[in-house]
Amino acid sequence: MTKKELATKVVDKMYFNDPFSLWLGIERIEDDAGRSTLRMTVRKEMLNGFGTAHGGITFSLADSALAFASNSHGRQAVSIETSISHTVKVKEGDVLTAIAEEENLSHKIGNYRVVVKNQHDMVVALFKGIVYRTSRDWEV
Repeated sequence: MTKKELATKVVDKMYFNDPFSLWLGIERIEDDAGRSTLRMTVRKEMLNGFGTAHGGITFSLADSALAFASNSHGRQAVSIETSISHTVKVKEGDVLTAIAEEENLSHKIGNYRVVVKNQHDMVVALFKGIVYRTSRDWEV
């Protein structure tokens, strides 16, 4: 099995058992070893009192991308530290794309950067995630 095939099988198992990502309407664009690209459209029920997307929406999209990218090698990984910077407001109807890329991977720790852009290719959020890689493999 290639690395890309393994990534797809692991992410399939995660995604189809992830009610929150499904509720968000996340669409998988790319699954690969150490990389995940996701897309979603912001809906009215995702807005805050200012009429813009709740910060948790971009955070959740980026967090899902982190989860898929960091587990794609076949070992179960969990986040231990995450942070986000919101750079542009997000509105209802915006189509967001999150690209998670592995920056460093060791036996126990992985560092990832996730860039979230809107349909105009504007960066709306920058997310950093550090994961702990357990000793458990995904059964795929």
